[in-house]
Amino acid sequence: MTATVLRHDWTLQDARSLFELPFNDLLFRAQSVHRQHFDANEVQISTLLSIKTGACPEDCKYCPQSGHYNTGLEKEKLLELEKVVEEARAAKESGASRFCMGAAWRSPAVKDMPYVLDMVRQVKSLGLETCMTLGMLKPEQAEELAEAGLDYYNHNLDTSEKYYSHIITTRTYQDRLDTLDNVRNAGMKVCCGGIMGMGEDEDDRVGLLVQLANLPHHPESVPVNMLVKVKGTPMEHVEDLDPFEFVRIIAVARIMMPASHVRLSAGRETMNEQLQALCFLAGANSIFYGEKLLTTANPEADSDMALFRRLGIRPEQRKQCISEEQEEQVIADDLEYEATRQMFYDATRESA
Repeated sequence: MTATVLRHDWTLQDARSLFELPFNDLLFRAQSVHRQHFDANEVQISTLLSIKTGACPEDCKYCPQSGHYNTGLEKEKLLELEKVVEEARAAKESGASRFCMGAAWRSPAVKDMPYVLDMVRQVKSLGLETCMTLGMLKPEQAEELAEAGLDYYNHNLDTSEKYYSHIITTRTYQDRLDTLDNVRNAGMKVCCGGIMGMGEDEDDRVGLLVQLANLPHHPESVPVNMLVKVKGTPMEHVEDLDPFEFVRIIAVARIMMPASHVRLSAGRETMNEQLQALCFLAGANSIFYGEKLLTTANPEADSDMALFRRLGIRPEQRKQCISEEQEEQVIADDLEYEATRQMFYDATRESA
């Protein structure tokens, strides 16, 4: 096989052709790509804590923390540092390698930044990787977080640019891309993905993955969320997404961003063990661990560990992500597949 680079030139048709593969062929290809870059039986574990809950000024139609909807969620002030450190210590003892902190802000206020920076330093001192999601960041805020030692910043694109205005009107798609640029320029790693099952069509799911894969650097973590329908939000009655379609999304994300951790994220509580196992087979290799994802439920930790034992999966030990420059020297699946597929008779060939 010939060494190649990670691709950043995906077209919509490239991605559509992956979605159109027979299910078994798609999973086989995704698992083959996955094994070139990761241990197939390791899953990275993160724990997520809401450090400031509710009363967010944004109008994201899926979010119970939005101040625009009445979901019965009680708003809370920024958590005290001691409480955050206590939660981080418990997460580490439970097997987490990364501690993520989320605040329901449009963007951090100047008065809150010193407390947030202290949280990063204290959690980092425990030997955990750190991640935060605080809304939009200005360049100077990103630089402050990086100097404090923040490893990852989460800022999801949520959906395609085409469908975005159906979900959010209080900030633009470009606002989100600008924050990602500020995070990268400050030297932090990016955690960026989307939410599936919000009424989008396949072209929107394709468009999101193309947008992510064509960023100058692939996100190191790509959370793939299944919509959690919360009473009181405009999306509480959206039609359920076909579970097999969700697995396809995981598989295509793995193929298009082969060196990224693909995170099976929100919505896992509604997934049975068989569906989760299919997602791991399709290339998901990261989860949130614990009872809550910010304000929505998550499978209990003991259940996760029991499933891991049944599948022979072990938690990934903390380590630095391989740089994209190094990954460019790793043999990738995509061009090799295209160069050799005509030599074999298989179901991935286009029908006449």
